[in-house]
Amino acid sequence: MSWHLPPQPLRRRTLIPFAFGTLAALQLATMLSPRLGASAAYPVKAMLVFGVAAVVAAGQLASTHPFDRLGPANLVTTLRLLLLSLVAALVGEGPTITVAWGGALLAVVITTLDGVDGWLARRTRFASEFGARYDMETDALLILALAVLAWQFDKAGIWIVLAGAMRYLFVASGYLWPWMNAALPDSQRRKTVCVVQIVGLIFVVSPVATAPGSVAVAAFTLLTLTWSFGVDVRWLHQHRQEH
Repeated sequence: MSWHLPPQPLRRRTLIPFAFGTLAALQLATMLSPRLGASAAYPVKAMLVFGVAAVVAAGQLASTHPFDRLGPANLVTTLRLLLLSLVAALVGEGPTITVAWGGALLAVVITTLDGVDGWLARRTRFASEFGARYDMETDALLILALAVLAWQFDKAGIWIVLAGAMRYLFVASGYLWPWMNAALPDSQRRKTVCVVQIVGLIFVVSPVATAPGSVAVAAFTLLTLTWSFGVDVRWLHQHRQEH
C-alpha cells in the first residue's frame, strides 16, 4: 500500500493521539526505567518504536478507513501500541528478572486489551479494513518483540526469532510472488494460533519458565505458527489463477 496523509479532519484527529502517544511512550519509559533497571536509552527506544509505528499507520488511513475519526476501537489499539513500545524497547536491555517480569506483565495487559478493540469496533460501527490491519500488525510486532526477548534471555535458541519474523517474511514474499498478496478468507484457526503464540511467548519470557521447558514451549509455538502460515500459503497457491 502507498503511504500518504489522510484528509482533514481525519488527519488532525489522527495526528493528535499519535503525537500524544509518542510523548507518552517517552514519559512512561522514563518513569519505568529506574524500576526496571533499564539503560538511559530505554525511553528513547520506546519513543522511536511508537513514533515509527504511528507514522506507518497514519499513512494507511486514507485508503482503508472510511470515517472522519479514528474511533474508540482504534484508540484502544493505539493504547496497545503504546504499551507494546515499552515491551519492544526492552530489547537490548540486561536480561534481568525485573526486565523479564516487566516485559511479561506488560504483554499480558496488551493481550487482555486485544479483545476490547474488536468488540468496540462492532459495537460502535467503526469497523474498517484499517482497524483490522492495525490490530493484526500490533499483534505481529508484539510477537516479534517477545520472540527476540525469549532469545535475549536464553530461554530458546535464535531460531525462535523466526516466529516473530514470519509475518514480515510473508509480506515480503508478496513482492516476489504477487499471488501471495491476495486476500485470505477469515479463519478462526489463524486467530487461535496468534493467541497461542502470544500466550506461549509470554510464558517463555517470564521468569517462571526455565530450560528445557521454555525451549519446548517456544518450539511448540513456532511449529504451530509455521503450520498455520503453511496452510495459508497453500490456499493462496491453489487460488493463484483467480487473482
